[in-house]
Amino acid sequence: MKSKVKDYFVIGFALFAMFFGAGNLIFPPTLGRAVGSKYLPSILGFLATGVGLPLMGILSCIKSNGDFTSMAGKVGKDFSLIITSALILAIGPMLAIPRTAATTFELSLQPFFPNMNPFVAVLLFFLINLAFVLKPNSIIDNIGKFLTPVLLIMLSLIIIKGIVCPIGEIYNTNYTNVFSNSLLEGYQTMDAMASVIFASIIISSVKSKGYKTSSEIARVTVASSIVAVIGLSFIYGGLLYLGAQTNSILPGDTSRTRLVSDISKYVLGNFGTIALSISVGLACLTTSIGLTSTGADFFTKLSKGKISYTVNVVIITIISMIISLKGVDIIVSLASPILQILYPVVIILIVINLLENFIKNNKIIAITVYTALIFSILSTVNSLVPSIAFISTLLNSIPLSNLGFAWFIPSLIAFFISCIAFGNKEHSISQNLGQNFKEVS
Repeated sequence: MKSKVKDYFVIGFALFAMFFGAGNLIFPPTLGRAVGSKYLPSILGFLATGVGLPLMGILSCIKSNGDFTSMAGKVGKDFSLIITSALILAIGPMLAIPRTAATTFELSLQPFFPNMNPFVAVLLFFLINLAFVLKPNSIIDNIGKFLTPVLLIMLSLIIIKGIVCPIGEIYNTNYTNVFSNSLLEGYQTMDAMASVIFASIIISSVKSKGYKTSSEIARVTVASSIVAVIGLSFIYGGLLYLGAQTNSILPGDTSRTRLVSDISKYVLGNFGTIALSISVGLACLTTSIGLTSTGADFFTKLSKGKISYTVNVVIITIISMIISLKGVDIIVSLASPILQILYPVVIILIVINLLENFIKNNKIIAITVYTALIFSILSTVNSLVPSIAFISTLLNSIPLSNLGFAWFIPSLIAFFISCIAFGNKEHSISQNLGQNFKEVS
């Protein structure tokens, strides 16, 4: 029994470390600052997509032995390759990796070297990143294992003291659609997308502990997930609450990274700012190294070795470096439309895979997923170009569209109609899908 409990905590902390990227620190405080006194429903909304969805993603992947391509393959072989590649790009060179570099500059270097050239800082970050990715070294693993508990302790101290001794008054900001907007803000962690890509790592970890049957793996993963949920909920919820305290003490144009830095300074003084900056900077570096390596490995296998690992690493590094120079706030704004398109698809795949015992016809899955994709694209286009009349008219007629969930009702309708049309007889879109993906991965 003691061995099992130990495994729950070891794997639970691994899950926590996987989902808790240092770059995610910038979102809860900013959201808390925006919602003010309505922080409780905001915390629930943010945790639902920032914590709940990633854990559902892990549990869903258990049914596919950790293989997301098999999950997406129920829609079609080409679709699976495209959506998996899109997720790898999103959590890699297009969004997540650049965000780690930009966060390191703005939170770890700029406060102490205000005149430092961003290009020099980013170049240095990626040169170090490149050195470790091309020549893996156990040093970086040890740094990562050390930094997670240090960062967790630092944040816990800041949150606990901020709760006991508030740094400012919380007041009503007249923020509307709190819960729905908090759900959308939780997308920015990108953890749900990462969970379906990295699920195989967690499942392999569970198996390495001696758990072999699907029921044992599921039980250990669920128990470990509870550990991770508690840790993530405390950190995200606490930071959001502290952010709600800052309206009376900080100017309205405070950036996301500056907000985190200022909160730590108000709570723990200069020590808090320095310790947090160092921890976050190094944690961002370890995250970037892991994401760069994962992306390069994926595209090398996708090209069947025609594009080498080294070439892919260099390409990912160059793209990441260019985007990171845009700064954290611009990267976050660039991420929003991409995530609004990808997340509904990922959510549908996660939920349907969890219900695979009840949904046996892959045509139902394909129609539901494509419906979600179409309406999420329309909604995103409308948010970017609201002048297209027929799209605006269509979306205005759909419930929940004004809250950012135009895809939900149409997907639900498509699911029920396809269930009636095709029944629930087992039907596979591609009989040879598993073998096709083994050749890729």
